Amino acid sequence: MFSYANLDLSSPEFKKNAHEIYKQLRQNEPLLEIAMPDGQRAWLSTRYDDAIQILKDDERFTKNLQSLSPEDYSAIMPHKEMDLISKQMLSSDPPDHARLRSIVSKAFSPQMIEDMQNEIQRITDDLIDRIQEKGSMEIIADFAFPLPIIVISQMLGIPENDHYLVKKWSSDFIESANNRDKLKEAFPSIQAFGRYIDELITERRKHPGSDLISMLIQAHDNRDRLTAEELSSTIWLLIVAGHETTVNLIGNGLLALLENPDQLRLWRSDPALAQPGIEELLRYYSPVEIATSRWARHDFTWHGKNVRKSDLIFVGLAAANRDPDQFENPDRLDITRKKNKHMAFGNGIHFCLGAPLARLEGKIALSTLLRRLPNLRIDTTSEELKWRSGILMRGLERFPVTF
Repeated sequence: MFSYANLDLSSPEFKKNAHEIYKQLRQNEPLLEIAMPDGQRAWLSTRYDDAIQILKDDERFTKNLQSLSPEDYSAIMPHKEMDLISKQMLSSDPPDHARLRSIVSKAFSPQMIEDMQNEIQRITDDLIDRIQEKGSMEIIADFAFPLPIIVISQMLGIPENDHYLVKKWSSDFIESANNRDKLKEAFPSIQAFGRYIDELITERRKHPGSDLISMLIQAHDNRDRLTAEELSSTIWLLIVAGHETTVNLIGNGLLALLENPDQLRLWRSDPALAQPGIEELLRYYSPVEIATSRWARHDFTWHGKNVRKSDLIFVGLAAANRDPDQFENPDRLDITRKKNKHMAFGNGIHFCLGAPLARLEGKIALSTLLRRLPNLRIDTTSEELKWRSGILMRGLERFPVTF
């Protein structure tokens, strides 16, 4: 049996064996105490029903970092940089959460997402046009990253020349999330990211447009519904969340299909299966490994364990999405799966606002790849494929293919 001692959720070794580990944890230790590298006390939850409880229970769990003691809060990094990553809806409790979400939700209405379909298809085709004659590509760098970053940048008004700067800053944060020591190491990137967002706000105030940043500035300046800190933090969230999940959905989804040729043939033979297919890919290789953190509001006992106030709670979305009590044959990829209430985008009030956009991007990206590149295959061994480090996300570092 796997040893739970010194389990490092961010290591490549864990990522490689995660689903076997999750299986053992669901059976034997559904709430596992974890010793974080920085000494922080944390717990990992791996069952589906428990994940639902945590994500919906605002009495025992909080998203708000500032509900911790001032000492805990200030120990992570200076307030300005901490505000940048925490003064947005994903890190807020009610009633602030509802106020912040209502402002941003206008940009993600069903009609606006539908109106973006042709542009997403154009970007997808353009990216494939660039590499089709080469006969090979690195999926993450050449396709999975550029597609969503171009889409969200167009929505926000971010210049194309800045895309790879944003990628570096975002990756530095994602790979350090939920670890205080690593967050301190990522401080220069977070600080630079903050300065960049300040410059975007200044520029858009001088030259407002129809983009999302201009809309958020108006919400702050004219109606006072966003504080200055919330404005910067919300823009930060939209940039990071607007591409990270979709990069992983495209990369992970293609890997799953290439690893399961029967499901790949099904997808290619019946385009209508792309819709349930995307849902199954989201479940099978969840783009978000661990839900953004909760903290215990007070002491309580759960699964026979004594959880203390301010303990960190990790919600294993990837683990919950393979729970056999919820999903029949959970380790089997089945793009025709009927009962599929996965939690790839979370649950409760913090359910991902951009989920419809990510689904649309993933569906167009994968369907177009499979249609236009019929001989697509992995150009490396499964052992050589490496998952990104960091607790939060599940995504490949590199993914070479030929076609």
